[in-house]
Amino acid sequence: MRIILLGPPGAGKGTQSERITHAFEVPQLSTGDMLRAAVAASTPVGLEAKSIMESGGLVPDAVVVGIVADRVEEPDAKNGFILDGFPRTVEQAKALDAMLKAKGLDLDTVIEFVVDENALVGRIAKRAEETAARGQPVRKDDTPEVFKSRFEAYKKQTAPLSDYYDGLGHLQKVDGMKPIDEVTADLKAILEPYRQTVAS
Repeated sequence: MRIILLGPPGAGKGTQSERITHAFEVPQLSTGDMLRAAVAASTPVGLEAKSIMESGGLVPDAVVVGIVADRVEEPDAKNGFILDGFPRTVEQAKALDAMLKAKGLDLDTVIEFVVDENALVGRIAKRAEETAARGQPVRKDDTPEVFKSRFEAYKKQTAPLSDYYDGLGHLQKVDGMKPIDEVTADLKAILEPYRQTVAS
């Protein structure tokens, strides 16, 4: 089961990734975690990424895809993986496709969380209010202003992936505004056939 979760910040991808990981016994691959692990392990790609980050540069797509390429070879990913937060652009998606093809692999599906932007802003604002009411610090990402800018960045950079994967016949959608348990049930219904494919 090789899947990508698409959706803007606040759509619930992180929560659902954890649930899918437990239900289907496949790892969630976070590019941030993979980068840190590759740097710590001093892999060739990790060393390249480290030198770029230490000079203040952005890690290029080719290096990130190289780190993903190394990670999917690890034993825990033999039955598949969940990618959340990568790819972020169509260019990265094409590089990922080429890397998987070179390994004789293919994506099973791409699931997009469909959400209402205004409702999400309200959800973020409420979460910030509740956090402040408990006397806890409000994360910078949990303010409506920061959230709106992140959402706009998503629409410009990442939303085009929806059309890209739809064109490849990979895209499926879930209603991300449903209660968490209902979203999980919808995801499991979509993903169950791919578990059977792996097991056969």
